[in-house]
Amino acid sequence: MADILQPDMNSLQVPGENNHISAPSSPSVGRNDCSIAPLTPSASPRPEARSRMAHAFSVVVAIDFGTTSSGYAFSFTQDPEAIHMMRRWEGGDPGVANQKSPTSLLLTPELKFHSFGFAARDNYHDLDPEEAQHWLYFDKFKMKIHSTTDLTMETELEAVSGRKVRAIEVFSHALRFFRVHALKEVKDQSSSVLEGDKVRWVITVPAVWRQPAKQFMREAAYLAGLVSPDSPEQLLIALEPEAASIYCRKLHLHQVIDLSLRPMTNGLSLESDGCRPFDSSFRQAREQLRKARHSRTFLVERGTGELWSEMQTGDRYIVADCGGGTVDLTVHQIEQPQGTLKELYKVSGGPYGAVGVDLAFEAMLCQIFGEDFIKSFKAKRPAAWVDLTIAFEARKRTATPGRSNALNISLPFSFIDFYKRYRGESVETALRKSNMNIVKWSSQGMLRLTPEAMNELFQPTINNIIKHIEELMQRQEVQGVRFLFLVGGFAESPMLQQAAQNALGQMCRIIIPQDVGLTILKGAVLFGLDPTVVRVRRCPLTYGVGVLNRFVEGRHPRDKLLVKEGRDWCTDILDRFVSVDQSVALGEVVRRSYTPARSGQRKIIINIYCSVSDDVVYISDPGVRKCGAITLDLPDALPGTVDGAERSERREIRTTMQFGDTEIKVMAVDMATNRTVRAAIDFLSN
Repeated sequence: MADILQPDMNSLQVPGENNHISAPSSPSVGRNDCSIAPLTPSASPRPEARSRMAHAFSVVVAIDFGTTSSGYAFSFTQDPEAIHMMRRWEGGDPGVANQKSPTSLLLTPELKFHSFGFAARDNYHDLDPEEAQHWLYFDKFKMKIHSTTDLTMETELEAVSGRKVRAIEVFSHALRFFRVHALKEVKDQSSSVLEGDKVRWVITVPAVWRQPAKQFMREAAYLAGLVSPDSPEQLLIALEPEAASIYCRKLHLHQVIDLSLRPMTNGLSLESDGCRPFDSSFRQAREQLRKARHSRTFLVERGTGELWSEMQTGDRYIVADCGGGTVDLTVHQIEQPQGTLKELYKVSGGPYGAVGVDLAFEAMLCQIFGEDFIKSFKAKRPAAWVDLTIAFEARKRTATPGRSNALNISLPFSFIDFYKRYRGESVETALRKSNMNIVKWSSQGMLRLTPEAMNELFQPTINNIIKHIEELMQRQEVQGVRFLFLVGGFAESPMLQQAAQNALGQMCRIIIPQDVGLTILKGAVLFGLDPTVVRVRRCPLTYGVGVLNRFVEGRHPRDKLLVKEGRDWCTDILDRFVSVDQSVALGEVVRRSYTPARSGQRKIIINIYCSVSDDVVYISDPGVRKCGAITLDLPDALPGTVDGAERSERREIRTTMQFGDTEIKVMAVDMATNRTVRAAIDFLSN
């Protein structure tokens, strides 16, 4: 077991507060870890020059790992204006543009990979109902990572059939699938032999994900063989709304739909008498996009697009990434003339994605047919349940605010038959007994959802999104927003578009890129080509470590008093690395120096604490939690001393932490030898 730092009272004097490494708290308090302190005093992050493109990559491959659908795109570094989209997928749903694939995975009963995407869905559908109970089908499984508060490498996911498997294996299977397909496609388009280390990979994650979830995706990528853990710089984690923002910088006026120029009521043009179809410009945009997709190659501006010519230095905008699982909001300011981006307020959002509409539909079915029946049907007829959700998904995409007629959703025959056996009555009888007048029964075996029913399913999720955007726009830091960009798959929904225009159209211009479902994917490629484009970010949390300070009577509580070698110390004081919503520029670092507690020590473990608030003093305050640990692997003791003891006690290990990237990173150097110390930061082992 690694040694925890112990105090070196002779060498740890620091001006001012006299921070020290703390000895363990007294046994009566019952703490397992100990506070620590830096050799150097606390300081704000400082800039440090470094190259983000030190490795000569030949190609950037981005994977947009979505809740509902996923895809990849790539660009050769010698031709960065051309972004190549993945090949069209076989299969799909009528009326749905299948540029990406459903995030669905099928494993055999022996837990071996079978298929992904449409192939997984279709193969699962074709299984015999009894056989299907032994296979593992996963759908929309990304949400589990967001909702799990104690995420670890052992966290499990439950398949539709009820069987469980480690989440890290499910994610690595999916990423391995993309690696194989993407590399084959890249090699087909490359005239030269492509070595594995010449590929830079980018994986997108929601901006509201915390460090454990980001680390989880990185570990899954290592397990999938995208990159080696020894070459972490070969993989970038991109934040989804940030990627969308990067791409939006490149937009031309003909590549966007400006809802502000076409005000709508009930999904119809204001000039309409109720007969014209919803937003003809959107239909024209989709037709242009359909033609463009035949080439699968998109060209982007070298500089910024003409949309930004209207913006002046200091103008700010919001990107709302409305995806399947989450909604992420980021506030950016574009810095002219270089076109870099500055984050103005910490990222916010929540689980308000399109999946909320699916869950509302499931709740409606439970209300009509009984929760016990739906649970039993999902367990006994899992493939038929998937068929039902696919049928609803297709109809959900056609829902518009001005629709006057009902939407028909086909119930699988096995649903009708299973209900008859389970309850001893027909589906039609169940609907009549439920007194749910907004859902009708068709003799053709369909549920007929009236416009009122669709509104009921959509409104709770849409209201959450609008409320969150309104609350963000009321903040002082966000005053004067000129544009609101709606991106992500859910942004295609006319229901959401109209609600956004009605509620927010007077405050700012609402812009939707034509290829709204691919905005994040394209932006992720651009981020991989130039990771320095976002110059300033805001910290989502306060991070720090516990330290000892000189005990001051009347200022520090008595239960924090520790007497060590005749001196009074206050334990558990939080030494901040960064504070919540603090601006940290790319390349700025926080430095601390630590010393081993004794000669021969081979590891230093430093616990990291975090809080959503900056109003905290001690690591034991409410809302402060241990969120990770820094591990420093020390090299052998220095030669030229008696067992290295004298010098190892004074030995300084200088640690450098970066908080301005999408992930927190740590590096360390042994100051006596200038040798790099192996340093790792772990958020998954709590």
